[in-house]
Amino acid sequence: MRCKRLGISAALAAGTLAAGLALAPGAAAVVPQTATIIADCGAYGGGEATLTATQTGTSATITLSSSEITSPLALDADSIVSTLTMVKASGGTTAFTGTKNPAIAAGGGVSVGPLSGTVAPGDSLEAFGGSLQMVIFGFITVTCTAEGAQSPGPFVFE
Repeated sequence: MRCKRLGISAALAAGTLAAGLALAPGAAAVVPQTATIIADCGAYGGGEATLTATQTGTSATITLSSSEITSPLALDADSIVSTLTMVKASGGTTAFTGTKNPAIAAGGGVSVGPLSGTVAPGDSLEAFGGSLQMVIFGFITVTCTAEGAQSPGPFVFE
């Protein structure tokens, strides 16, 4: 009798666990979460930049920050209109856009984002071959491109 109760209890526990796992929302993940590039911003300079990606379902954000890419002018918070275009391994591009940036002192490192975009499961996105376009004061356009592949590799979205 005791074996039957133990068997029934174990079956109920396993069933409850399976039902809980089936109903739990899936945590979307992007791998890697950070990557670095060497950016060339033409007459505006360049240097190493860090890309940080996050994902929630089909919504994703990418933030770019660099202490080596600097602003010659002081900039107010949320004053840079940015578009980061990433290249898809399967062909085409995905754009991440936004107007988020911290206040930047003259000579300070540039940081934009989080920039928002839409991804599909399995998207593999790479900065090399794409660009970051920043519009400052509504008329100064700075375009940065990666000089090579991002390290440690492309962002792969779940």
